[in-house]
Amino acid sequence: MKNQKFSKLEMFLFSWCVILMGAIFIGGVSLSNLFAKDSFNQGALKELKVFTDVLSIVKRDYVKEPETKALVKGAIKGMLTTLDPHSGYLDPDFYKDLQVQTKGEFGGLGIEITIKDGVLVVVAPMEGSPAEEAGVKAGDSIVKIEGRYTKEFSLVDAVRKLRGPRGSPIKISIAREGVAGLIDVTVIREKIEVRSVRSRYLGDRIGYIRLNQFMEKTADDLKLALDKFISNVANGSLDGLVLDLRNNPGGLLTQAVRICDMFLTEGLLVYTDGRIEAQKQKFFAHTRGTEPDYPIVVLVNGGSASASEIVSGAFQDHGRALVLGTPTFGKGSVQTITPLENGGAVTLTTALYYTKSGNSLQAQGVTPDIIVELEKDENDLASRAYKVQKLKEKDLPGAIKDPDGSDNSTDVLRKINKTPVEELPRAKRIDPETEPIESWLDADAQLRKAVEILKNWKVMENKGDFVKNNKSA
Repeated sequence: MKNQKFSKLEMFLFSWCVILMGAIFIGGVSLSNLFAKDSFNQGALKELKVFTDVLSIVKRDYVKEPETKALVKGAIKGMLTTLDPHSGYLDPDFYKDLQVQTKGEFGGLGIEITIKDGVLVVVAPMEGSPAEEAGVKAGDSIVKIEGRYTKEFSLVDAVRKLRGPRGSPIKISIAREGVAGLIDVTVIREKIEVRSVRSRYLGDRIGYIRLNQFMEKTADDLKLALDKFISNVANGSLDGLVLDLRNNPGGLLTQAVRICDMFLTEGLLVYTDGRIEAQKQKFFAHTRGTEPDYPIVVLVNGGSASASEIVSGAFQDHGRALVLGTPTFGKGSVQTITPLENGGAVTLTTALYYTKSGNSLQAQGVTPDIIVELEKDENDLASRAYKVQKLKEKDLPGAIKDPDGSDNSTDVLRKINKTPVEELPRAKRIDPETEPIESWLDADAQLRKAVEILKNWKVMENKGDFVKNNKSA
């Protein structure tokens, strides 16, 4: 009798799993199409049989009776995390949060994050964000969130953990290259409002524009900044422009394409390539509305990602600008969100970005024409003592709690949280619109080099004209 019930359970779970697998395919592919090819039919059935066998064994033998819903959800998340860091499952509640404009009800830290080699890494903190003001920097690894190790988190899990009510604190522990041990940082969540474009006329007919993120009106705001520069020069044209994309985590592809088109007259800007035809797109420049051909230096660093890499890569491929700084992050993939019947959604990497020359941005990024490192702040790299203690079973992520219900809070996590750890100093951010230009250039080696290049560019151009005219004479 017991074997008969188990057999029915297997049949039920197997049928349910087949339906589930059919539902998660983009566009809701029917089961008849799913198993249209004999080879795929046999392979899929074989693997699904293994899955249902494991699911049945877990339901039958696990020390505590698990919920089937939780097991299936975990299986879906596990399946997607085997693909890449940017593919994941959005459960109905979280997906709803992302869709609804909360008008400040929920807050965040203002950081772009990804998973690299199984570690949660900060791509870049947004300018003026709570994370930046708390001292978090591009390249920092978030090892713990509220005392829990992030090794077990998917990217979606991490984003959800970091979100929360505006004004609420959250404690993260980060690892930073050159710093001994972990650094505890407490950040107050706030509603994130990013000002996309900041600009400054530097004198000598040179303009500076910083793009913090590619948002809905970024191209329009950039054009307004350029027009404002024109009012500062006599003959209505610039002698040079610094376009600062450092720590810009990306944003809207449409805005990146518009900005490229603003400075380029023709040719392929960027294209995407994926398995399905709908993911194969090409974007071109047009002559209309193109800016004058003044010299441009684009600043990038390890926090420049996605749309920032599209712009800097296009400028570099077309020979329109010198790219200066350090290699970019290398996020060159396209994600598509597909809603599910249960109210959740799947976010799936469906294509990769390529530059005009056919180079993929994914994991490669953009290598600057001129490498210039920023000087390191010795105070920021000061050694911080941190006592690392050995882990035990109860300290491992997902470990079963004491069955008698007692909380063995003398574990490593609690001991670590009680260990005094120096927190990061508040960030000293330079405001490009108000900072005295001399002190600003003195503190920013990359910007200083860019301005130097633009000034010498004009000098060399004038020398070239002088030599040419005298030879003609």
